Amino acid sequence: MKRTFDLLAALLTLTILAPLFALIAAVIWLDDGKSPFFFARRIARGGGDFRMVKFRTMIPDAWKSGVNSTSSGDARITRIGKWLRKAKLDELPQLWNVLLGDMSLVGPRPQVRADVNLYTAEESGMLAARPGITDLASIAFADEGEILAGSADPDLLYNQIVRPWKSRLILLYLANPSFARDLHILLLTVLALLSRPRALNALGLVLDSLGADEKLKAMASREFPLEAYPPPGALEIVKQYAPPQEAAAHA
Repeated sequence: MKRTFDLLAALLTLTILAPLFALIAAVIWLDDGKSPFFFARRIARGGGDFRMVKFRTMIPDAWKSGVNSTSSGDARITRIGKWLRKAKLDELPQLWNVLLGDMSLVGPRPQVRADVNLYTAEESGMLAARPGITDLASIAFADEGEILAGSADPDLLYNQIVRPWKSRLILLYLANPSFARDLHILLLTVLALLSRPRALNALGLVLDSLGADEKLKAMASREFPLEAYPPPGALEIVKQYAPPQEAAAHA
């Protein structure tokens, strides 16, 4: 049922949004004369690779900097890219990945291999699911760029205060699979674009129904400063971000 829904919804949405896709692609190309699309290497279900397509929001070859986490003030983001990221329109081409079967509408956000190589044994369980366009963590941390803004080491900060909670939300979702919940998450994702406070409040109700612990609910509510915490399955907070050099490439 999940795959059938993904296939039909992606096909219908791609058809309806084709004019918008063409407009966005043209604007990006006119800005700097480069390809409007970015094909990012991400980790697929089971640990393999696939190419995730997005509208390009950064300068060409931005991935060569070796920085995997992006703050809102990242100098690599183009002027058009800032607007696309704020409106989440850069993610729309991933519907093509859904159509191909690389991704699902709802599932853990796909990661670069550099980050997956840092997973604990418990976090590796997230690779059992097809990655998705949105999930519970996407709603709670839709402002990830703002969270990391101004950091001298956004990759390290991400691993200290965002990854621990995102991974726990993903694992909680995977432990309670439900097609009806997937539909609910899609609705919450749309709601988050219209009213983030209402979406976060509704997210809290979902976490209550899933039996989330109080610490996780507090961090996901975004009413409190994010605390540095060990990733699931680890005993210590991440002290440094040092992925293997060959794994850092995004494309």
